[in-house]
Amino acid sequence: MPTIWVDADACPVVIKDILFRASRRTGVPVRLVANHFMNVPNIPTVKLMQVASGFDVADNLIAQHAEPGDLVITSDIPLAAEVVEKGVKAISPRGEHHSPDTIRQRLNMRDFLETMRSSGVEVGGGPPKLSQADRQAFAGHLDRFLAGLRS
Repeated sequence: MPTIWVDADACPVVIKDILFRASRRTGVPVRLVANHFMNVPNIPTVKLMQVASGFDVADNLIAQHAEPGDLVITSDIPLAAEVVEKGVKAISPRGEHHSPDTIRQRLNMRDFLETMRSSGVEVGGGPPKLSQADRQAFAGHLDRFLAGLRS
């Protein structure tokens, strides 16, 4: 059965709750990968995989284990690019679907902004708070993924 991999350190609690309910309802395995301990509900199909602290340790584990047919939840554009290249579906907690057509553009924009920041240019604050529309977009992509498993 396909697995849902979650880059859990930066994943909002409300999104994890949606994933927990989906796993309880459908039996789809959810693997939360994080470099710190977090409480997860007592659902047999939900597991926390705690990794050592360090740059990209959680991302590397997800990239190594995710397979075509799986779903990766991440805000990390380089991780999304790596798994999409392997044929794995990827969405952000904001409901942005990462595809071969869109990921290259997002990766280029991320790299451009990082270059600007490293050269001392002030580049706006972080992303806005997760909105109801973001949650609905995420839930819609998750529902389509789960529906695809039943067909």
